[in-house]
Amino acid sequence: MEIQELNKEIRARSFEKMKKRSLKQLTASWYQDDLLYSGIGKNIFIIIPTVGCSWALGDSGGCTMCSYVSDSFLESVDGNEIFELFVNEFEKYDLTESTGVKIFSSGSFLNPMEVPITARDKILEYLSKKHVKEVVVESRPEYIKEDVLKDVFSCLGDKLFEVSIGLETSNDFTREEKINKGFSREDFEKSIGIIKSLKNSYKIKSKAYILVKPILTSENEAIEEAIETSKYCERIGVNRVSFTPTTIHKGTLVEQLWKRGSYQPPWIWSVVEIINETRKNINVPSFMDTSGFGSRRGPYNCKKCNKTLKNLIINANLKQSLIDNIDCECKLHWIADKESSNLNRSKTTIRHLPLI
Repeated sequence: MEIQELNKEIRARSFEKMKKRSLKQLTASWYQDDLLYSGIGKNIFIIIPTVGCSWALGDSGGCTMCSYVSDSFLESVDGNEIFELFVNEFEKYDLTESTGVKIFSSGSFLNPMEVPITARDKILEYLSKKHVKEVVVESRPEYIKEDVLKDVFSCLGDKLFEVSIGLETSNDFTREEKINKGFSREDFEKSIGIIKSLKNSYKIKSKAYILVKPILTSENEAIEEAIETSKYCERIGVNRVSFTPTTIHKGTLVEQLWKRGSYQPPWIWSVVEIINETRKNINVPSFMDTSGFGSRRGPYNCKKCNKTLKNLIINANLKQSLIDNIDCECKLHWIADKESSNLNRSKTTIRHLPLI
């Protein structure tokens, strides 16, 4: 596929410019309010250093919007060292209440080539003895296997375990040709089926990440596809959905198009419409990531309303409520963008069109 060749070329150039960082520098954590399965509580977010996402490091070149592999070590990392770094981050926090732990590995936690089994098992065994309610990890569908999940619970015990999968969209063409995700809807449904088959024996849950506005997608198409994907996820039994509006990562095809004026991240108004319509139409919890909101490389409205809407979305994520209707003069420009994309079928912003 041409998109894979292009991705691989862009990725290789990006790696050449990367500055080598130590394992400790690649490890990070933070602690914040979040909505757990048991209700509003605290979550510790921990990034562990790994070799990096196998899909991004292979011949595919990875996904068109993602550069998290650039935050990886790009060499094999000893499992015991990963575990020690994880513990160092976890112990920074004085837990006074039950909390959740989200583990990010810049790839698939369940892929033993990225996170060695020794690291995986030690981390889970360690958390099984701590004041932790639930553990959340990320994985591509091909690593979600019944025997692997049973091994997870043999270490984690009776804690709740959620597997988050980057589905991105229910549209196979968009996922393959615009995102270069490398798996089909059938693959995703198979992984969800495996998770569902274990629910009578274990506290296991699933979550789908949904990308808002892939490349070559108009503003209106982005809104409609994101909402439809959330409905699809509920239909097949996904427990939660989390929307990820595109931000401009360095060293990606998205960045190349953005620099040439052929791509723009979604409006925050579009994000508000998506999350409100989703909460009206599906019953499973839904979240909207606000990373990069109001920045040059992220979702943007105008300086007057960016921060207000970001805070409203964060609060609404905790309460699972609708976003309050506010007004701003930039809303007319967003409406024009949506309407013009329907008229001329353009996938890029056409700024000279009159207000509709």
